[in-house]
Amino acid sequence: MEKTQETERDNGVATVTEEKQSFTDGSICGYESLHSLLSANLKPHIFQEVSRLLLGLNCGKALELISLPESVKALSLEHDFDLQAFHFCADKELLREPRVVRVGLIQNSIALRTTAHFSEQKRAIFQKLKPIIDAAGASGVNILCLQEAWMMPFAFCTREKRWCEFAEPINGESTQFLQELAKKYNMVIISPILERDVHHGDTIWNTAIIIGNHGNIIGKHRKNHIPRVGDFNESTYYMEGNTGHPVFETAYGKIAVNICYGRHHPLNWLAFGLNGAEIVFNPSATVGELSEPMWPIEARNAAIANSYFVGSINRVGTETFPNPFTSGDGKPQHTDFGHFYGSSHFSAPDASCTPSLSHHKDGLLISDMDLNLCRQLKDKWGFRMTARYELYAEMLSRYLKPDFEPQVISDPCQNLSV
Repeated sequence: MEKTQETERDNGVATVTEEKQSFTDGSICGYESLHSLLSANLKPHIFQEVSRLLLGLNCGKALELISLPESVKALSLEHDFDLQAFHFCADKELLREPRVVRVGLIQNSIALRTTAHFSEQKRAIFQKLKPIIDAAGASGVNILCLQEAWMMPFAFCTREKRWCEFAEPINGESTQFLQELAKKYNMVIISPILERDVHHGDTIWNTAIIIGNHGNIIGKHRKNHIPRVGDFNESTYYMEGNTGHPVFETAYGKIAVNICYGRHHPLNWLAFGLNGAEIVFNPSATVGELSEPMWPIEARNAAIANSYFVGSINRVGTETFPNPFTSGDGKPQHTDFGHFYGSSHFSAPDASCTPSLSHHKDGLLISDMDLNLCRQLKDKWGFRMTARYELYAEMLSRYLKPDFEPQVISDPCQNLSV
């Protein structure tokens, strides 16, 4: 990271005449996140108001911080990962007790260069994730979600089939590694992997496995929407999933997984809500040039529109591959996607959200959330009652027919001469 600045003084006042900044570590102007940048550069009362507008208020106030054990803070320092923890509350009810669940998200970079032996790469990622998962377990996390294809580099930009060697069956070594930790910490773990379906001709899928708090496999969900956007042309490896929009009823609440590109499709979010999800996780891998302005908006909007919590996870770092590839956009060939900007965060149905994790470091984000807030917001806004599903269903039914014509009413006078 390099930052230089020249100033000239006029009557004792410093004026910036030239500023040159070069940040090669993936930070935001040398700061971990937008939140930390604003905090360091705004006066406290201004920062408070900006935070209100950017992060919203939870039940009328800013999110509370959670105090974590010193042993967890020590793990964060020793293994250099960002650690943040917040509390979403709900209004007190007369007929229901609070339903507070502690949820965690992990973002991470790969551990070795992509030129290392595949088995060494995978083993190194396991070793890297272990202390972060231990920190989640020691913090009392009930449900933990990892990032998309966490057990490998995100090699799908290369379109080289050799990376399919990372694919595993549902009960493969990544699942077995996490099953022991799920059982140890009485924790549900969502594990998004590259799946090899050995029962159907070794077909490859982008799959999230839901591991129960007893170490059992509750089920799986396969990615519904596959991008064909620049380097993210993932249909070279796998196609659209065939598992629908399952919601998994765990010991700690009803959860679902909207994998990566599915966050761009509002009806995908809607379907998980209609099936009763209380928390929807969005494990992702996306880079700054492509999607960063969209990142804080889509999941938050989904949480509001569908009255559930959303956990958004994005990997961090720049992954460089041995052979150059092109994006089909006329630009020169290159060997990396770009910077995976992390910034994992939680969004709540009342439009509040947490600050994001680091833009360039591994991280663990923890949040207590009272699931009663989901129904409270349904009652407040009445989105389910005021929605016109019968109109939408009719429209979609007509749209799917080959002879569909849009419902457009033209002005009969528009072609008359003036």
